[in-house]
Amino acid sequence: MEITYKKGEVVQAKKRKIHADGIKLLLMTLPFIIFVIAFSYVPLFGWVYAFFDYRPGIPLSQTAFVGIEHFREMLHDRDMLRVMINTLALSLLSILAAPLPLVLAIMISEVKSGFFKRLIQTTTTLPNYISWIIVFSLAFSMFSSEGAINTIIARLGLSDTPLNVLGNPDHVWLVQTLLLIWKTIGWNAIIYLAAIVGIDGEQYDAAKIDGAGRFHSIVHITIPNIMPTFIVLLLLAVSNLLSAGFEQYLVFNNIMVADKIEVLDLYVYRLGLVTNDYPYSTAVGMFKSVISIILLFMINSLSKKVRGESII
Repeated sequence: MEITYKKGEVVQAKKRKIHADGIKLLLMTLPFIIFVIAFSYVPLFGWVYAFFDYRPGIPLSQTAFVGIEHFREMLHDRDMLRVMINTLALSLLSILAAPLPLVLAIMISEVKSGFFKRLIQTTTTLPNYISWIIVFSLAFSMFSSEGAINTIIARLGLSDTPLNVLGNPDHVWLVQTLLLIWKTIGWNAIIYLAAIVGIDGEQYDAAKIDGAGRFHSIVHITIPNIMPTFIVLLLLAVSNLLSAGFEQYLVFNNIMVADKIEVLDLYVYRLGLVTNDYPYSTAVGMFKSVISIILLFMINSLSKKVRGESII
């Protein structure tokens, strides 16, 4: 009886310790929960402006209620169609480039020298920490009419006409996609590197004993093991089709490419803060959020049917 009693005390002490540790962890996450609620959920109350003919300086209680009139306005807005095409085009190009971080991660993992591996990883990841304003400054100094590239071309006598890289509307989608790849490929590769590190080394040892080379090990071991990670990230990218970005296209926007570079987020910014059309900009923002949520649940259902696993 005494032994049983002591075991019960030990079990109760362990339960109390687990409960105390749980409370500590909850308190540690509380600031982040408050941060998410404050910046992701509280602003949703501003959606009410989409249903009123609101004008700055006039209280909402004295503003006429227009219902879904601003949503109907989107159906006849020619700019909305152009912006949607730009957004989808740039998002689809970035999705097509999604395998590049995976390839880079495999290449880094195959480098045997620790020094060169760290050098490559640092070099490719560093652009992620550079703001888009600095990226624009670098791109302008290189690709402007008097930039480094055109200066070299002129001095070599290769062409008398300067290249118009940043002001060419025919190539703006490709240029912006290449800049996005350069800036984010190293950072995105970190996720795949973490997945590669988690692969059981015994699989490679067994493949080596069976006579498999490095290429066959990559094809039959590395890629299949990191493919679930790639699929999850790809599905999340598809669900964010309407979130092509904002800062990049804001700083690279100019009068020559404005019609081809204005994406949905930039359009909402222009409507709300430039033209002061708060109700319509709120309606467009709501449209984007609702469509993104619908896409997310559709992709989640597709993942559950195809892979047997859901991403949320």
